[in-house]
Amino acid sequence: MPKLGATIKFSIAVDNCDSYNFRRYCIINKNNKKSTIFNVFKKMKKGFTLIELLIVIGILAILATATVLVLNPAQLFAQARDSQRVSDLATLRSAISFYLATVSGPDMDGAGTCGTNYWGTVASATENFTGAPTQSANVGTVVDGAGWVPVNFTTVPGGSPLSVLPNDPVNPNTAAQSYTYQCDNTNKTFELNANMESTRYAQGGSDDVESTDGGDQAGVYEVGNDPGLDL
Repeated sequence: MPKLGATIKFSIAVDNCDSYNFRRYCIINKNNKKSTIFNVFKKMKKGFTLIELLIVIGILAILATATVLVLNPAQLFAQARDSQRVSDLATLRSAISFYLATVSGPDMDGAGTCGTNYWGTVASATENFTGAPTQSANVGTVVDGAGWVPVNFTTVPGGSPLSVLPNDPVNPNTAAQSYTYQCDNTNKTFELNANMESTRYAQGGSDDVESTDGGDQAGVYEVGNDPGLDL
């Protein structure tokens, strides 16, 4: 067989053209006596035709559409945010319960307005509390009682169990996607609310946490130490 890059001469015997490779060399050299093995490879290369490319693009489009329909990325992101909401309120409930258990003379609101006021992570946060309370102006995340949870965690022996108060994972928070707080300073009870986004965690979903939390609002996620969660 000719060396790579060597010129394939037309003088190759006809008998040597019996094999497939030599037959190709002979045919090529009959048309072009100066062809090399590189020319042979170039002629053997084939690209995709326009029809083949269109078929591949069509298949990819179908697969992409099927992926969106099956996985539904928007719902997956909403589920992740809902998981964060459940975690945030669980952390807050634990922190407030720890405050109540360790601080002498705990104050649930710092201003004596439990019941007439409620607190939220954003102005005009949607509330579902009894008595149509007015929202407090405090919407910050500080833990000294001036934030949206009006409990002074810095008075806990050993320091605050929280560095900052959590916010709803929708950033910036909206009226519907926000956390809210209500309390009873006499009985030292409290309630925290959040609204689920995904169909999975919302009322009627496969992992419904809104109508199964023991609260009085079937379409709201409620946690706290208030009996019946009906503040």
